[in-house]
Amino acid sequence: MAGLYDFTATSLAGEEVPLRRFEGQVLLIVNTASACGFTPQYRGLEALYREYTPKGFAVLGFPCNQFGGQEPGTASEIGAFCIGKYDVTFPMFAKIEVNGTDAHPLYKFLKGEKSGLLVSAIKWNFTKFLVDRSGRVVSRHAPTTTPEALKKEIEALL
Repeated sequence: MAGLYDFTATSLAGEEVPLRRFEGQVLLIVNTASACGFTPQYRGLEALYREYTPKGFAVLGFPCNQFGGQEPGTASEIGAFCIGKYDVTFPMFAKIEVNGTDAHPLYKFLKGEKSGLLVSAIKWNFTKFLVDRSGRVVSRHAPTTTPEALKKEIEALL
């Protein structure tokens, strides 16, 4: 069975990124959108990234347009928005699907590791998966969970 580090994802710049590049780090993997009520969470995600990166932490952002068409832009538009509005410096990836037959293999894996409350499907933008240094998915958090609310859990894994 594939593990987290067996996957690759395409960056916003079009580069194929092996997730093995993040091996040994604590990760927060988030499906994002630029026109969502939760979009201001980019600010909190970036703050976590800046605070904990020196300790071996990374946020990985995966834009998704499956929820209310809230991420309609191209890769360059998404990148410009994230940098211009929220000064995002954490790794952002190309737009993906997180549900359905065309769901990115990484998200099929994540949902298989930590199902939602009633079903495994991602319910909305800014669902968060916290992964420990060994690549084990330790928790899944709803979009309503703010990045700041995850600090204690992240610190315990670092």
